[in-house]
Amino acid sequence: MKKIWGLIAMLLIAGLLWYLFIKPYDYLVTFKVKTTAGTINQSLKSWNETLKETTSLKQIELDHLLQEIKVKDSLFTFDWNIESMNDSVSKVKVYVKDDNNSFQNKVVIPFKNTAIEKRATNTVNDFFKVLRKHLSEIKVSEVEETQTKEYYCAYINIKAKQHEKALGMMRYYTFLSGFLNKNKVNYNGLPFVEIEHWDIEQDSIYFNFGFPIIKSDSLPEHPEVKYKINKSVNALKVIYNGNYITSDRAWYKLLDYATRNGEAITRKPIEVFHNNPNYGGDALRWKTEVYMPIEN
Repeated sequence: MKKIWGLIAMLLIAGLLWYLFIKPYDYLVTFKVKTTAGTINQSLKSWNETLKETTSLKQIELDHLLQEIKVKDSLFTFDWNIESMNDSVSKVKVYVKDDNNSFQNKVVIPFKNTAIEKRATNTVNDFFKVLRKHLSEIKVSEVEETQTKEYYCAYINIKAKQHEKALGMMRYYTFLSGFLNKNKVNYNGLPFVEIEHWDIEQDSIYFNFGFPIIKSDSLPEHPEVKYKINKSVNALKVIYNGNYITSDRAWYKLLDYATRNGEAITRKPIEVFHNNPNYGGDALRWKTEVYMPIEN
């Protein structure tokens, strides 16, 4: 019997030592949400930019981000971990630590409410409200397998941050359409974006923005305008409804689907736009066809 009690005592002491000196966080907040890890990732980055406190946010992986928030003399670390539970739901675990008062927090937390609990809960709730609002403003359909259309096109190559894609389109839309109209080039379809390179870690992209046109022997020349044939390819497809600024949310759904179903893809999304945002209106009625090419 003494051996059993001795073993129990050793386990309790080991557990206490781990809790006080080894456990890497002070408090844990969790929630579930119906969206992809990529959408949470991008929403977290956008929300972080709006905070009044001094903050930094580092992406470890697409589903793992490390945030630091400085409040007066305290430095809080929020370790965001996103787990995909199924094809539509993600679970988020946020490990929170007060770097300057971690030991004291661990001693007090089991017995009463603490400032770290309040800070952690309020901060995560603030983000969750922003995320829910964003999700109410977009819609992404279920994934289907299809083929893209073949077309000849005029386009401009643009380099930008991922969230600046729509700004780049707006900047060149008038120029490119004006150039084609002035030279009486005939259109043959809707405007598109074709991602040439996507750096997921740095949120940077190289992309072509252009219009399908009727090929002719007398197309006008310009140092920024290029022409080519986009051939038909097998692809995964969704319909995205919402502001074009956040149409990349559809990219992440396609990535997630490809990972779950063992589809080899190129990570070079193609977007085809059915509405002109300059006309305004409810963005949820704007339609974008989004394709992710499948590797041959």
